[in-house]
Amino acid sequence: MKYFLIAGEASGDLHASNLISAIREEERDASFMFLGGDLMGRAAGTAPLRHYREMNFMGFTQVLLNLERLRSILKNTRRQLLKFDPDVVILVDYAGFNMRVAKFATRKKIKVFYYISPKVWAWRKRRIRSLRKYTSRIFVIFPFEVDFFRSKGMEVEYHGNPLVDVTENFSRMVPSRESFLKEHGLDERPVIALLAGSRRQEIESCLPEMLSAAGAFPEYQFVVAGAPAADHSVYKTLLEKSETGIVYDATYALLSHARAAVVTSGTATLETALLNVPQVVIYKTGNLTYRIGKLFITFRFFSLVNLIYGKELVKELLQVNLAERIEKELDRILNEPGRSLDIEAGYHEIRKMLGDSGTSQRVARRMIELMQ
Repeated sequence: MKYFLIAGEASGDLHASNLISAIREEERDASFMFLGGDLMGRAAGTAPLRHYREMNFMGFTQVLLNLERLRSILKNTRRQLLKFDPDVVILVDYAGFNMRVAKFATRKKIKVFYYISPKVWAWRKRRIRSLRKYTSRIFVIFPFEVDFFRSKGMEVEYHGNPLVDVTENFSRMVPSRESFLKEHGLDERPVIALLAGSRRQEIESCLPEMLSAAGAFPEYQFVVAGAPAADHSVYKTLLEKSETGIVYDATYALLSHARAAVVTSGTATLETALLNVPQVVIYKTGNLTYRIGKLFITFRFFSLVNLIYGKELVKELLQVNLAERIEKELDRILNEPGRSLDIEAGYHEIRKMLGDSGTSQRVARRMIELMQ
């Protein structure tokens, strides 16, 4: 069968690549066309029609500024989709773009599966109607999503969270602390990991706040996890006058040897939890985007860790006075007896909630079964 996939950011590229590999294991002659990243390219054995770097914009302002480019990409995607004539379109998160593709594909009588659904339970609930109308099946990756989507009359399935597989696989090959420090030119002080997001706008907003807090802990070395798709120049500019280190393509290794982490809200918060690193979660965006977002966002928490856990496990810090608040919470994690142990105990519960490994294989088999 022929599969057309779209992932618009780094985490989607990762999960879509594992899904492609799993489909290949079940169906050797499967063919793929996709918009995504390098990981999907390696799994599919072909280059993406468009790399997600070309379409990965964050916030209302950035989307508006790049609207014409996105429209051009969408127009070309529709044309390539019809030319390829797939048996199914598999959409991975990235709702603003993918919902338009779902509508187009459905009207052309092409089956649409949504893998890693839009977070309509949190905001943009008007998309619920479109999801119900333009998708054949939704595959969710958080247990609490099942009841939500079923209550809206949608066909939804949960087969686990793919990050469980990714982190478990990495945990079997963690480099030694000595080799990690030597490879990246780091000293012997305990490590605090800084995960500032994957998009340029996130990095420029959040990393300076993290760096400001770092000065209060001279006995630790703060190390930035360089996002794979981010232009290295953004880090060079922000770190120019800082002694903070940076590693590229080694986020999991960094977390595995970190005493604690400061993490921009997103998939990385759950990855950090699955690697058992106590964290403080932050988020900052442009003032206009923040004010508009407040009108639509209706959920209690903004980190995946707390959303899954159902109550506050890790501290969430939003928008204002971030540096001093990061400093305060980090001090608790590092120096207050029991704080990190409480967080790690909560992580253990989250891991049980997410279910067994093998998610990509189960989803691939189920998609093929539904196609047949």
